[in-house]
Amino acid sequence: MAGNDWINSYLEAILDVGPGLDDAKTSLLLRERGRFSPTRYFVEQVITGFDETDLHRSWVRAAATRSPQERNTRLENMCWRIWNLARQKKQLEGEEAQRIAKRRLERDRGRREAIADMSEDLSEGEKGDTVSDISAHGDSIRGRMPRISSVDAMETWVSYQKGKKLYIVLISLHGLIRGENMELGRDSDTGGQVKYVVELARALGSMPGVYRVDLLTRQVSSPEVDWSYGEPTEMLTPLNSESFMEDMGESSGSYIIRIPFGPKDKYVEKELLWPYIPEFVDGALNHIIQMSKVLGEQIGDGQPVWPVAIHGHYADAGDSAALLSGALNVPMLFTGHSLGRDKLEQLLKQGRISRDEINTTYKIMRRIEAEELALDASEIVITSTRQEIEQQWRLYDGFDPILERKLRARIRRNVSCYGRFMPRMVIIPPGMEFHHIVPHDGDMDGETEGNEDHPRTPDPVIWSEIMRFFTNPRKPMILALARPDPKKNITTLVKAFGECRPLRELANLTLIMGNRDGIDEMSSTSASVLLSILKLIDKYDLYGQVAYPKHHKQSDVPDIYRLAAKTKGVFINPAFIEPFGLTLIEAAAYGLPIVATRNGGPVDIHRVLDNGLLVDPHDQQSIADALLKLVADKQLWAKCRQNGLKNIHLFSWPEHCKTYLTKIASCKPRHPQWQRTDDGTENSDTDSPGDSLRDIQDISLNLKFSLDGDKNEASGNPENSDENAVDGKSKLENAVLTWSKGFVRDTRKAGFTEKSDQNTGTGKFPALRRRKHIFVIAVDCDTNTDTLETAGKILEAFGKEKTEGSVGFILSTSMSISEVHSFLVSGGLSPSDFDAFVCNSGSDLYYSSLTSEDSPFVLDLYYHSHIEYRWGGEGLRKSLVRWTASINDKMADNERIIVENEQVLTEYCYAFKVQKPGMVPPVKELRKLMRIHALRCHVIYCQNGTKLNVIPIMASRSQALRYLYVRWGVDLSNIVVFVGESGDTDYEGLLGGVHKTVILKGVCASNQLHANRTYPLTDVVPFDSPNIVQMTEDCSGSDIRSSLENVGVLKG
Repeated sequence: MAGNDWINSYLEAILDVGPGLDDAKTSLLLRERGRFSPTRYFVEQVITGFDETDLHRSWVRAAATRSPQERNTRLENMCWRIWNLARQKKQLEGEEAQRIAKRRLERDRGRREAIADMSEDLSEGEKGDTVSDISAHGDSIRGRMPRISSVDAMETWVSYQKGKKLYIVLISLHGLIRGENMELGRDSDTGGQVKYVVELARALGSMPGVYRVDLLTRQVSSPEVDWSYGEPTEMLTPLNSESFMEDMGESSGSYIIRIPFGPKDKYVEKELLWPYIPEFVDGALNHIIQMSKVLGEQIGDGQPVWPVAIHGHYADAGDSAALLSGALNVPMLFTGHSLGRDKLEQLLKQGRISRDEINTTYKIMRRIEAEELALDASEIVITSTRQEIEQQWRLYDGFDPILERKLRARIRRNVSCYGRFMPRMVIIPPGMEFHHIVPHDGDMDGETEGNEDHPRTPDPVIWSEIMRFFTNPRKPMILALARPDPKKNITTLVKAFGECRPLRELANLTLIMGNRDGIDEMSSTSASVLLSILKLIDKYDLYGQVAYPKHHKQSDVPDIYRLAAKTKGVFINPAFIEPFGLTLIEAAAYGLPIVATRNGGPVDIHRVLDNGLLVDPHDQQSIADALLKLVADKQLWAKCRQNGLKNIHLFSWPEHCKTYLTKIASCKPRHPQWQRTDDGTENSDTDSPGDSLRDIQDISLNLKFSLDGDKNEASGNPENSDENAVDGKSKLENAVLTWSKGFVRDTRKAGFTEKSDQNTGTGKFPALRRRKHIFVIAVDCDTNTDTLETAGKILEAFGKEKTEGSVGFILSTSMSISEVHSFLVSGGLSPSDFDAFVCNSGSDLYYSSLTSEDSPFVLDLYYHSHIEYRWGGEGLRKSLVRWTASINDKMADNERIIVENEQVLTEYCYAFKVQKPGMVPPVKELRKLMRIHALRCHVIYCQNGTKLNVIPIMASRSQALRYLYVRWGVDLSNIVVFVGESGDTDYEGLLGGVHKTVILKGVCASNQLHANRTYPLTDVVPFDSPNIVQMTEDCSGSDIRSSLENVGVLKG
């Protein structure tokens, strides 16, 4: 106890005083806080920022202990805990200050460097925008929420939409989602987001020009939840059935599509879903492709109807949407709902648990990385409020409001942004459906009696459940609807009500705090809040004035609003911070004036509705004054009510969807760049060869022979491509004609001969389309010798199936195609041993050529058009070269530890040699730097850190496999990926999904690059999945065969 005597003395004084001080003996400050608890005062005021309610419980037990020895033991324990809290608080405050300062410096430096690159004079729009005057997406305050203000304008917009037949995909993974009888509040995953996405899907499906909306979620077939969550498909009842029936087609409307992924027969909380995201992506990809074909037959003249956008909700769905957007090459939208960085900041400030404990509990770093990826991939980020942009999104590396405005100004001026991209932040408040709401015009005193023609409707049951608490149920009702969470600030509301006698005399207070059976069965945090409220009710003797029913159904909520309006009451949301405040809109729709926190979304809502008062949630007196003002001043109450009812249509779902669809229409259309003919082979438009030749000059839409490796593709060697332009065009034309229809046409001029498969009797390209199984060799060994040994073992183990043609092989590697060629020659392997080659970490895709006279490889340039979205090109390359120079400048004796590798770089892969892997920044730091500079790319350390590949954000080795499915129909479940025990920094992407993964223990065991991340591998890899097979060290080819046969591959 040395050094802590002051704490000991303080607590001894507390124990001597007893559980509380007489109000008359305490200061005004302490009396305003309610009954004074010295211990709680010490914890809350002396050691601020900590919610250590258990300290107070320990003190109560210590005070009640008769034995001096036991009392002293408990007292000593409390002293140590408080001392540790104080020390931890000081340490956390220091770390927080350092982190904020470092981040500010990084952001400012990155912005300065980005602006320096964009060296042209800035326009007035770039110079003059300020956060106070202009929102982060460039709109003025008045234009921040563009809305339809008249029926004529809506009719004009509807007529414009008619004739369109859009297909929209929404994704919301966690929680329990169904169209009717939603179990909101059942758990932390089934809350407001579930209601939002279901109502959004339903509303979009009823809009003109929208043919089909799919809401993708997880299929849950578990005995612990209702059977309906296991149904694969559920159609959502349209909002307006009559108008919907007019344009209804065979597959039109809104649907919930449940994709099975993760543990079977088990309901899993969102923090544990991360390892199974790739499995969902593969399942969702299959559904979207099949649905696109179905819609193509119905409304697309036989051509697939691709989604006009894929919209992810929350971080897990944002990660999924980014992968699906990349696999399908369609625009992506994202809505965060709540953000990981903001939650991390709040938890760190509380100081109850460390950063490591936060990550273990909430998988917060994986969530943040998913949100950063969503920023990289999204065209539009939809937010509910300006506060979300200015205070939450700006915490992310991938978004800077100031740099975003400068880039937007340059785009408007048609000036180059030098490869920099920033998503558009768009404020679209959530909608509501108001057609069924009829505001109550009567009051408790003016009730009319029923008669034979119009019998009086019986009061809802929930009314009696609430009014039984009140001595005088006719007084105006102050209504709060929030779960018992410290952030919702309900205790301050009760204190404000209890300490304001005029307010108690004029009104009742109703607290709807979720559902509960017993306090002991609630979470510790919720139970603590509820107990505090019950103690305050007892302290201020509020019996007969406060209602707190234990149960209510979701269908009861409208009746609760109606009861409050009937009594001429007020709705209050006193939360410390409210991201949006949907309950405020709901209350306004029923004619209730509002009192709301001035922190967050309610500011924007109040600006539009002008139907109440904003308050400081920390100011108890301000809350009481605002409530008293609205309850006592009937003219003000009526004015606020009228304003709310007059403006509430601005938050309707049709308005929301109109703005939503307008923003989607502003996105540049993207979709797979090839079409298919009836026989399943490829063609550009029709069966006419002339049609496909029109696109020959667009090199991103064709197959290309690679004659001498990477040099033709290298952006630094344009003269090479000029030299061979004429010859290359001839070869391109013949390649397209030969392979797009699957047989040889007029190839004699080029001297090509068909190398058809003897066993299948067909020459359709590529050969992998005919395989029953595809084996992908993706081991990342330190040396070519080790890689050759492993590849040889796998090829030999399945030699019989290879000869029969039932199994094909793909080599997936960080090497360039020229390095692959040398690698194959050195190992005595032939390019024809493989059907395809995924090179440069996934930025290039080659197929084995059927001719051996010129080049053994054919480059798929369609793949480049698929991955080039947001590729920074030369602007990115210059930034990377400058970064390498900054690293080398720090070395002594002009030592160059990282240099550009011009021999192997290609148009879509910038490669660098790393001389000393241990001295370069980790991949997460380089990725962070690129995001701060608004450069969107995929950074990969390869070959045990001796090589750095920088490729498009949409490219990866795992995404290349999904491309093969989208383009060639290669069934992902029939793919087997062979990896080592570790690998390059993109290693984790190869382990998940519906394909089988074979982990070869002992192979690449020394390579620990993949461990260089902000979260553990177990957070993203489902090692318990039946799709992952782990082999023992030094396993033989026969062992590998046996393992695959055990998991259903190569049966029979």
